[in-house]
Amino acid sequence: MDKPDLSVRIAGVLLQNPVIAASGCFGYGNEYAEIIEVSSLGGICTKGLTFKPRGGNRGERLYETPAGLLNSIGLENPGIEAFIEKELPRMRTLGPALIANLSGGDMDEYAQGARLLDDSAVDMIELNISCPNVRSGGMAFGLDGERAAALTAVVRKAAAHKPLMVKLSPNAPDIAAVARACADAGADAFSLVNTFKAMAIDTERRRPVFDNVGAGLSGPAIRPLALRMVWELYGALHMQSPRGANRSKPLPIVGLGGIAWANDALEFLMAGAVAVQVGSASFARPPSMTEIIAGIGEYMRAHGLKTTAELNIRESYPGPGDSTPGA
Repeated sequence: MDKPDLSVRIAGVLLQNPVIAASGCFGYGNEYAEIIEVSSLGGICTKGLTFKPRGGNRGERLYETPAGLLNSIGLENPGIEAFIEKELPRMRTLGPALIANLSGGDMDEYAQGARLLDDSAVDMIELNISCPNVRSGGMAFGLDGERAAALTAVVRKAAAHKPLMVKLSPNAPDIAAVARACADAGADAFSLVNTFKAMAIDTERRRPVFDNVGAGLSGPAIRPLALRMVWELYGALHMQSPRGANRSKPLPIVGLGGIAWANDALEFLMAGAVAVQVGSASFARPPSMTEIIAGIGEYMRAHGLKTTAELNIRESYPGPGDSTPGA
């Protein structure tokens, strides 16, 4: 059999394979260049970027928990101007598609950042409306469809030339409603899920571990939850959405949340995701993404599949949560 084609397109951006380094866990790519073959990745999401530099949260920032990792980084970054001047030129030499993760404290800050990124050499913008580790902006925009749509529209106008992928929050009461609202406001794709809001208590000091009390939970513990959300969102957008029913091609979904091995990634691709992002696994096992890419290729060869689109089994299970084939 011929070598399977692992390439995918997301909102017009070509990736050589469906494995993307998730925001906040891979720096700007150069940090891992001496450890793994970064050029083999499908894409790299930058750490969260804001218009102005941010120092991040004080106190504890990372805390291990069974089968997971709690983080409260607080979007520490040098600011978008410094990123474009110092980091982006080096990132462009790495090879993978470049996705800028855009965050902010209010709509004006998001818009100013989007304008700068629109004139830059990044391939796509990932609009972060789901970070639980900042006191303003972030997840506050991702919990409500109306606010999410308003922000999406502002960023879409400010960055009219870049594909826009909205990173959704698993903490939203109705993710499908948020996604539909963002789609109507100009989103080109979705990434799902960001971290789950969580916390830990230091029993010796008898106080919360994090100064902000709450933190974001990632890692294998959240994978079954994230997988279920991707499955349901695909059903809601591709099969059931009243407003989306007339769209000739429903918006693509990039799945993430606890992916560490090739089989984990295959689950998300079968659930309807066109690509996956890998985050915390890169801390525990730096070669995880290159191993996942190889594993997907091996699976496709073994099962006679030519393209990653053939991995999708979701169309055989209609409805957001119906698990009965052909029902």
